[in-house]
Amino acid sequence: MKLRLHTQAQNSAGERVRIALNLKQLGYEYIPIPALDTPEYRDINPQGLMPSLEVDGAVLTQSLAIMAYLEETVPTPTILPIDPVSRAQANAFALAICAELHALTVKRVRKRLPQSETQAWYEHWTQDTFAALENTLQQSTAKSLFCLADYPTVADIALVPQMENARRFGCDLTAYPTLRAIDARCQALAPFAAARPERQADYKP
Repeated sequence: MKLRLHTQAQNSAGERVRIALNLKQLGYEYIPIPALDTPEYRDINPQGLMPSLEVDGAVLTQSLAIMAYLEETVPTPTILPIDPVSRAQANAFALAICAELHALTVKRVRKRLPQSETQAWYEHWTQDTFAALENTLQQSTAKSLFCLADYPTVADIALVPQMENARRFGCDLTAYPTLRAIDARCQALAPFAAARPERQADYKP
Protein backbone atom coordinates (compact mmCIF):
# COMPACT_ATOMS: atom_id res chain seq x y z
CA MET A 1 0.00 0.00 0.00
CA LYS A 2 1.57 3.28 -1.16
CA LEU A 3 0.49 6.23 0.98
CA ARG A 4 1.04 9.91 0.15
CA LEU A 5 -0.22 12.51 2.63
CA HIS A 6 -0.91 16.03 1.36
CA THR A 7 -1.11 18.55 4.19
CA GLN A 8 0.73 21.31 6.03
CA ALA A 9 2.67 21.20 9.29
CA GLN A 10 0.24 23.33 11.31
CA ASN A 11 -2.96 21.79 10.00
CA SER A 12 -4.57 19.97 12.92
CA ALA A 13 -6.64 17.67 10.69
CA GLY A 14 -3.45 16.62 8.95
CA GLU A 15 -1.78 16.07 12.32
CA ARG A 16 -4.61 13.72 13.28
CA VAL A 17 -3.89 11.58 10.24
CA ARG A 18 -0.14 11.65 10.89
CA ILE A 19 -0.77 10.39 14.43
CA ALA A 20 -3.04 7.61 13.19
CA LEU A 21 -0.53 6.53 10.54
CA ASN A 22 2.24 6.53 13.17
CA LEU A 23 0.20 4.55 15.68
CA LYS A 24 -0.53 1.96 13.00
CA GLN A 25 3.16 1.96 12.04
CA LEU A 26 2.42 2.80 8.42
CA GLY A 27 5.07 4.50 6.35
CA TYR A 28 3.95 7.34 4.10
CA GLU A 29 5.29 10.11 1.89
CA TYR A 30 4.70 13.56 3.36
CA ILE A 31 3.86 16.14 0.69
CA PRO A 32 3.61 19.73 1.97
CA ILE A 33 0.95 21.83 0.25
CA PRO A 34 2.30 25.29 -0.70
CA ALA A 35 -1.22 26.72 -1.06
CA LEU A 36 -4.71 25.29 -0.90
CA ASP A 37 -6.51 27.34 -3.53
CA THR A 38 -4.52 26.25 -6.58
CA PRO A 39 -5.72 24.29 -9.62
CA GLU A 40 -3.13 21.62 -8.87
CA TYR A 41 -4.40 20.94 -5.36
CA ARG A 42 -8.04 21.28 -6.38
CA ASP A 43 -7.41 18.46 -8.83
CA ILE A 44 -6.41 16.30 -5.85
CA ASN A 45 -9.09 17.56 -3.46
CA PRO A 46 -11.90 19.54 -5.12
CA GLN A 47 -12.98 20.90 -1.73
CA GLY A 48 -9.56 22.49 -1.34
CA LEU A 49 -9.18 21.36 2.27
CA MET A 50 -6.56 19.37 4.16
CA PRO A 51 -5.54 16.65 4.45
CA SER A 52 -5.73 14.39 1.43
CA LEU A 53 -4.36 10.86 1.60
CA GLU A 54 -3.52 9.08 -1.63
CA VAL A 55 -3.82 5.31 -1.30
CA ASP A 56 -2.40 3.54 -4.33
CA GLY A 57 -3.59 6.48 -6.43
CA ALA A 58 -7.08 6.82 -4.92
CA VAL A 59 -7.66 10.00 -2.88
CA LEU A 60 -9.27 10.00 0.56
CA THR A 61 -10.31 13.22 2.33
CA GLN A 62 -11.64 14.26 5.75
CA SER A 63 -9.52 13.11 8.68
CA LEU A 64 -12.19 10.99 10.39
CA ALA A 65 -13.01 9.18 7.15
CA ILE A 66 -9.31 8.56 6.56
CA MET A 67 -8.90 7.15 10.06
CA ALA A 68 -11.94 4.91 9.55
CA TYR A 69 -10.35 3.58 6.36
CA LEU A 70 -7.05 2.92 8.15
CA GLU A 71 -8.89 1.07 10.93
CA GLU A 72 -10.77 -1.09 8.44
CA THR A 73 -7.74 -1.97 6.34
CA VAL A 74 -5.12 -2.17 9.12
CA PRO A 75 -7.12 -3.20 12.21
CA THR A 76 -4.07 -3.93 14.35
CA PRO A 77 -3.06 -2.02 16.36
CA THR A 78 -6.53 -0.60 16.77
CA ILE A 79 -7.37 3.07 17.32
CA LEU A 80 -10.81 2.27 18.70
CA PRO A 81 -11.90 0.80 22.04
CA ILE A 82 -12.87 -2.87 21.93
CA ASP A 83 -16.14 -2.46 23.83
CA PRO A 84 -18.97 -1.29 21.50
CA VAL A 85 -20.26 1.34 23.95
CA SER A 86 -16.79 2.78 24.52
CA ARG A 87 -16.20 2.67 20.77
CA ALA A 88 -19.32 4.77 20.15
CA GLN A 89 -18.28 7.16 22.91
CA ALA A 90 -14.80 7.54 21.42
CA ASN A 91 -16.27 8.32 18.01
CA ALA A 92 -18.64 10.85 19.58
CA PHE A 93 -15.73 12.47 21.45
CA ALA A 94 -13.78 12.78 18.20
CA LEU A 95 -16.80 14.16 16.36
CA ALA A 96 -17.34 16.84 19.02
CA ILE A 97 -13.86 18.12 18.22
CA CYS A 98 -13.55 17.47 14.50
CA ALA A 99 -17.09 18.09 13.26
CA GLU A 100 -18.15 20.81 15.68
CA LEU A 101 -15.32 22.69 17.42
CA HIS A 102 -12.81 22.47 14.58
CA ALA A 103 -15.43 23.33 11.97
CA LEU A 104 -16.36 26.53 13.83
CA THR A 105 -12.85 27.76 14.53
CA VAL A 106 -10.84 27.05 11.37
CA LYS A 107 -9.23 29.93 9.49
CA ARG A 108 -11.78 30.01 6.68
CA VAL A 109 -14.49 30.70 9.28
CA ARG A 110 -12.44 33.14 11.36
CA LYS A 111 -11.57 35.29 8.38
CA ARG A 112 -15.30 35.91 7.82
CA LEU A 113 -15.50 37.59 11.23
CA PRO A 114 -14.38 41.10 12.13
CA GLN A 115 -10.79 40.81 13.31
CA SER A 116 -11.73 42.28 16.69
CA GLU A 117 -14.12 39.35 17.31
CA THR A 118 -12.02 36.36 16.25
CA GLN A 119 -10.28 35.73 19.59
CA ALA A 120 -13.51 35.82 21.58
CA TRP A 121 -15.18 33.55 19.00
CA TYR A 122 -12.33 31.03 19.17
CA GLU A 123 -12.20 31.03 22.96
CA HIS A 124 -15.98 30.69 23.35
CA TRP A 125 -16.31 27.56 21.22
CA THR A 126 -13.10 26.03 22.56
CA GLN A 127 -14.11 26.51 26.19
CA ASP A 128 -17.66 25.32 25.47
CA THR A 129 -16.46 22.08 23.87
CA PHE A 130 -13.60 21.39 26.27
CA ALA A 131 -15.88 21.90 29.29
CA ALA A 132 -18.31 19.32 27.93
CA LEU A 133 -15.52 16.84 27.16
CA GLU A 134 -13.91 17.35 30.57
CA ASN A 135 -17.25 16.69 32.29
CA THR A 136 -17.86 13.64 30.12
CA LEU A 137 -14.58 12.05 31.19
CA GLN A 138 -14.93 13.03 34.86
CA GLN A 139 -18.42 11.52 35.02
CA SER A 140 -17.36 8.27 33.37
CA THR A 141 -17.35 5.28 35.71
CA ALA A 142 -14.78 3.45 33.55
CA LYS A 143 -11.55 5.32 34.24
CA SER A 144 -8.68 4.76 31.80
CA LEU A 145 -5.21 6.10 31.03
CA PHE A 146 -6.40 7.82 27.88
CA CYS A 147 -9.79 9.22 26.90
CA LEU A 148 -11.76 5.99 26.62
CA ALA A 149 -9.21 3.18 26.74
CA ASP A 150 -5.83 2.33 28.21
CA TYR A 151 -4.28 3.09 24.82
CA PRO A 152 -4.80 6.02 22.42
CA THR A 153 -7.94 5.98 20.28
CA VAL A 154 -9.57 8.35 17.81
CA ALA A 155 -10.66 10.43 20.80
CA ASP A 156 -7.06 11.12 21.84
CA ILE A 157 -5.98 11.60 18.23
CA ALA A 158 -8.61 14.32 17.87
CA LEU A 159 -7.87 15.90 21.25
CA VAL A 160 -4.11 16.48 21.08
CA PRO A 161 -3.92 18.75 18.00
CA GLN A 162 -6.89 20.75 19.27
CA MET A 163 -5.17 21.27 22.62
CA GLU A 164 -2.12 22.53 20.71
CA ASN A 165 -4.33 24.96 18.81
CA ALA A 166 -5.91 26.20 22.02
CA ARG A 167 -2.51 26.93 23.52
CA ARG A 168 -1.41 28.69 20.35
CA PHE A 169 -4.45 30.97 20.64
CA GLY A 170 -3.75 31.66 24.30
CA CYS A 171 -6.75 29.81 25.73
CA ASP A 172 -6.70 29.14 29.47
CA LEU A 173 -6.86 25.36 29.93
CA THR A 174 -6.68 25.36 33.73
CA ALA A 175 -10.27 24.17 34.08
CA TYR A 176 -9.58 20.93 32.20
CA PRO A 177 -7.22 18.82 34.33
CA THR A 178 -8.38 15.51 32.84
CA LEU A 179 -7.86 16.70 29.27
CA ARG A 180 -4.47 18.16 30.16
CA ALA A 181 -3.33 14.93 31.83
CA ILE A 182 -4.36 12.83 28.84
CA ASP A 183 -2.72 15.28 26.45
CA ALA A 184 0.53 15.02 28.41
CA ARG A 185 0.43 11.20 28.29
CA CYS A 186 -0.12 11.30 24.54
CA GLN A 187 2.61 13.86 23.92
CA ALA A 188 5.08 11.51 25.65
CA LEU A 189 4.42 8.79 23.05
CA ALA A 190 6.60 8.62 19.94
CA PRO A 191 3.71 8.45 17.41
CA PHE A 192 2.29 11.72 18.75
CA ALA A 193 5.68 13.43 19.11
CA ALA A 194 6.66 12.57 15.53
CA ALA A 195 3.40 14.07 14.22
CA ARG A 196 3.87 17.45 15.90
CA PRO A 197 3.98 20.47 13.58
CA GLU A 198 7.56 21.39 14.44
CA ARG A 199 8.75 17.93 13.39
CA GLN A 200 7.52 18.44 9.80
CA ALA A 201 9.77 19.62 6.97
CA ASP A 202 7.56 22.62 6.11
CA TYR A 203 7.14 23.92 9.65
CA LYS A 204 7.53 27.68 10.08
CA PRO A 205 7.51 29.11 13.63
